[in-house]
Amino acid sequence: MIPAPTKRIVIDTNVCLDLFVFHDPRWAALLAALESGALEAITREDCRAEYLVVLHYAHLPLDEHSRPKAGARFDALIKVVAPPQQPARLPVCSDRDDQKFLEVARDGGAAILITKDKALLRLARKTAQAGMFSIMLPEAWVRAEAAAAAPPGPPAAGPRGIVPAL
Repeated sequence: MIPAPTKRIVIDTNVCLDLFVFHDPRWAALLAALESGALEAITREDCRAEYLVVLHYAHLPLDEHSRPKAGARFDALIKVVAPPQQPARLPVCSDRDDQKFLEVARDGGAAILITKDKALLRLARKTAQAGMFSIMLPEAWVRAEAAAAAPPGPPAAGPRGIVPAL
């Protein structure tokens, strides 16, 4: 059997913090998919640089020992790419700093941009209607993956309540 191609995704900075700094158990399935290679997370150098700067924010529970580990975990699981710019026109994000995540998803051929950012989430319908990529919350990704992995239920009853024979 031919294995299914790995799905490409983009993960924004805040979700990366959840994964690599806060170790949020709600996103364990996402982390497992990255670790197993079932997903290929991509980013661009400017997005990686943003993540590394954010790791120095005083409110984060990081010190000189844990900060490099959070950076190394990012580097181990998220591939920095430099894809050529694609001609497809992107919607404009109200937060200019977040436009780069849309660009990475478009230019890198990602299927999904996973974010908790409201400005990016507001653009989900536009990118989906344009046939580019989905934009979703991490919890939506987890639910969708759980539903896809669930075994099919019993056959539905027909119009007269009769279950068809298998």
